[in-house]
Amino acid sequence: MTQQQEHIVIIGNGISGITAARYIRKLSDKKITVISGETKYFFSRTALMYIYMGHMRVEDTQPYENWFWDKNRIDLVQDYVEYIDTETQSLRMRKGDAIKYDKLLIACGSTPNKFGWPGQDADGVQGLYSFQDLEGMEKYSPTTKRAVVVGGGLIGIEMGEMFASRNIPVTFLVREKSYWDNVLPKEESNMINRHIQEHHFDLKLGTELKEILTDANGRARAVVTNHGEEIECQFVGLTAGVRPNIDFVKENPAIECQRGIVVDNFLQTSAPNVYAIGDCAQIASPHEGRRPIEAIWYTGRMMGETVAYNICGHEIPYEPRMWFNSAKFLDIEYQVYGSVLAHPPENHASIYWEHPDGRKSVRLVFDRASKAILGFNLMGIRYRHEVCEKWIQEETHIEEVLQNLGLANFDPEFFKEYESEIVVAYNKKYETNLSLQKKRGLAAAWQFLKGK
Repeated sequence: MTQQQEHIVIIGNGISGITAARYIRKLSDKKITVISGETKYFFSRTALMYIYMGHMRVEDTQPYENWFWDKNRIDLVQDYVEYIDTETQSLRMRKGDAIKYDKLLIACGSTPNKFGWPGQDADGVQGLYSFQDLEGMEKYSPTTKRAVVVGGGLIGIEMGEMFASRNIPVTFLVREKSYWDNVLPKEESNMINRHIQEHHFDLKLGTELKEILTDANGRARAVVTNHGEEIECQFVGLTAGVRPNIDFVKENPAIECQRGIVVDNFLQTSAPNVYAIGDCAQIASPHEGRRPIEAIWYTGRMMGETVAYNICGHEIPYEPRMWFNSAKFLDIEYQVYGSVLAHPPENHASIYWEHPDGRKSVRLVFDRASKAILGFNLMGIRYRHEVCEKWIQEETHIEEVLQNLGLANFDPEFFKEYESEIVVAYNKKYETNLSLQKKRGLAAAWQFLKGK
C-alpha cells in the first residue's frame, strides 16, 4: 500500500502564506491547499492604491500567472474558515465542506482597528487593507464630496493620495501632535507635516474622532471630533493601525491567543501541528529590539520561508534580519534600516542633515560610547540595503561609515550627491575634520560587499 500524502493547509494567501506554499513545494511532494475568502489568486497588497489610481490593472498586481498554481500542485479554495477543530484536525468552512489537515498554517493577516466609535459600522466607513476595501472605495467614490481619514501612518497617507487622484478633498484627523511621531523622529515628522499641507490636504493634528454621523440611509454624512467640530463627509477611512485578524481562531481555546496567535521561535502554536506566521503571529520571546508582532511585508516573507522548513521536518528557528522598511509619503520616498527611534534611549546619538528644499534628509544613528552605527533614516534619498546592513552587522564606526557613505548611495546616476554635505554637518556638530572618500557606484559597492 502507498502511504497517504501528508496534507498541508494554509489559511491566507498573502505574502506569508504564499511564500510558505512555494517553499513547501520546493522542499517536498506534500499536498498543499491554500484557503482565502478575499481573492482566489495572490496579489500584491501594497499595489491596491495603484489599481484605484488607474496605474495598474488587477492582473498586473498578481506576481504569478493563473496556470502557476496547477503546475505547482497548489490547490486554491476561495472560502472563509469559521472554526478550527484541533481534535479532529479539520476546518469548518462558511460555504463548502469541512477540510481535513495534517498540518495547519494560519497566515490570515490583519484587519483595521476599530475603537468603538459610534457609527463605525456605517456604510462608507472602512479601512484600506483587503481587496474588498478597494471595492468599497470604488463604490463610494463617485458620490463622495469629501473624505475624512482617521489616523496617520503609511496606510492613511496612501488613502489620502488615492482620493486626491480623483480630486476628492481629504481631511486627516491625527491624534498625535505631529504626523506619525510615534515612529518618525521630530525633524522627519515635521517634514511630512509640511509635505501633506503642501499637497493641499486639510491636516488636523492633535485631533481625534469622537463620532460618525449617518444619513437616513445609514451612510456616513459627517464626523464629530473631540474638539466638537463637525466635518461634513461621505466617506470615513479608518487607518488608525491594524490588529491581527484572529477572531475565528480564538473560538478554539487550544490555540493560545493574546493580541496575536502566540508562537515559539519555530513558529509553532500551542496546538499540535498548527503554525502561525505573518501579521497574525505573536512571537512569545522576540529578539532584542524587535516587537512580538511585526506587520511588515518582509517579515511575513521570511516567516513563510522559515515555517516551510519546519513543516517539512528541517527544524530552524525564525531569525529576523536587520529591521528595515520602505514606503512613500506622497512624493517623498522613505527608507529605514536598523534602529532609528522616535524617542531614542540615552545611549543613541545621531547626525541629521536636511536639504534646504525640506524634502530630503539623512539621519545616521550610532552608539554614543562605541560609535558603532545603529541605523539609517532616509527621506527622498535612497541607500543600498546590503551596504547599510553590512555596516550595522559589523558595528562599523560612525566615522568610517561617513567617510565611505558614497558606497551606500543608490540614487540614479545623474542625481546630485549629498554625502559631502552630511560629512560637513557631522564635522560641525562633533568638531572633527573628516573627509569623504570618493567611492561610489555599483562596482565600488559590490567590491565592498565582497570584502575587497
